[in-house]
Amino acid sequence: MSGRIAVIGAGIVGVSTAIWLRRAGREVTLLDRGDPGQGTSYGNAGVLASCAIVPVTTPGLIRKGPGYLMDPNFPLFMRWSYVPRMVPWLVKYLGHANDRDTRRIAEGLNGVIGDSVDQHLALAGGTRAADWVVESDYTFAYANRAAFEKDSYVWTLRREGGFEPELIDGPAVHDYQDCFSDKVGCLAVMKNHGFIRDPGGYVAALAEEFQALGGTFRKADVRDFTLTDGKVSAVQTTEGEIACDQVVLTTGVWSKPLMKKLGITVPIETERGYHIVFENATGGPTVPVMVASGKFVATPMAQGVRCAGVVEFGGLEAGPSKAPFELLRRQVAETFPNLHATDEIEWQGHRPAPSDSLPLIGEVRGTGVFAGFGHHHIGLTGGPKTGRWLAQMITGQRPNTDMTAYDPQRFAG
Repeated sequence: MSGRIAVIGAGIVGVSTAIWLRRAGREVTLLDRGDPGQGTSYGNAGVLASCAIVPVTTPGLIRKGPGYLMDPNFPLFMRWSYVPRMVPWLVKYLGHANDRDTRRIAEGLNGVIGDSVDQHLALAGGTRAADWVVESDYTFAYANRAAFEKDSYVWTLRREGGFEPELIDGPAVHDYQDCFSDKVGCLAVMKNHGFIRDPGGYVAALAEEFQALGGTFRKADVRDFTLTDGKVSAVQTTEGEIACDQVVLTTGVWSKPLMKKLGITVPIETERGYHIVFENATGGPTVPVMVASGKFVATPMAQGVRCAGVVEFGGLEAGPSKAPFELLRRQVAETFPNLHATDEIEWQGHRPAPSDSLPLIGEVRGTGVFAGFGHHHIGLTGGPKTGRWLAQMITGQRPNTDMTAYDPQRFAG
């Protein structure tokens, strides 16, 4: 079996794949136009959110969506000039906002992330990246028990997926975490979760581990594939041609044009994500908290408290908007009134959102090119398992999972 493998994209999925392939003894070159871990993987909320199996497209979204867009306090923004370009994707996306598809997607997501902490520990354990991984609770903050019950559909699916929350309300909320304002009166606490203290640093440390294992990292932008008799034989990069026998494509939303060169047009959009790091913060949470009213996550990190979760649709070209940052600051102040920081650092990046909310994992049309992208909100959470699966496929093993839900061919015309 030939061993020259090019992994395109040095985020969490690509680096995980590269490590698992090196551990299997394969010759691997990891390629990225930037430094490892400094793209989308850098800016996520940092939570190993195993219970995050329910997609955004739950029943009722079509009816509620216009109200969300018109509400200045709801964390959803739209660049209206971009809307015509995203209509085809949006129609497909909203077409999954029903109970049957929601349950199917939740089952698929559970397969990728349900054992996330164990997967991260298996990947990073004993390496220079291990110290970035923290096992912890993951807490959902609500105004009161009634607000929690209003989310009963989502929590029913989580329970059916094996995730049972511990409920805390009344004065016990502040005994558990004394950082909340009086607007938080009920907590749904998920045990056996975790977080990464610095996602960018974590992925960079994993990339160093990959190179220590004998892998090669090259900074280059991949533009095309060379196919010989229908099989990939090289990738064309800004730094020249790199010969290979197999390729793993893990460049998030930027994977779309390369997939098109293989004959598959993937209905995928960029969900523009925002975060603010409150540097050297005091008065914040000591475990990751999803604030239900604002749909944002506050995570304690090495640099401070990172608050992430505002969504904007507006494509890859436009720069950051001011309004999402302003809303996020208001929501943080309302939830954590005693949060104080020495500085605030803003970030905006791009989450890959396939129309069916499921990642693409597997070989593309027998070409020797393997897809590993499209994880929407769960890239960090599901990266190590996705990488393990891809390495198993490439080395001739068979993942102990039905991979049909993630098949890239589901988008083939």
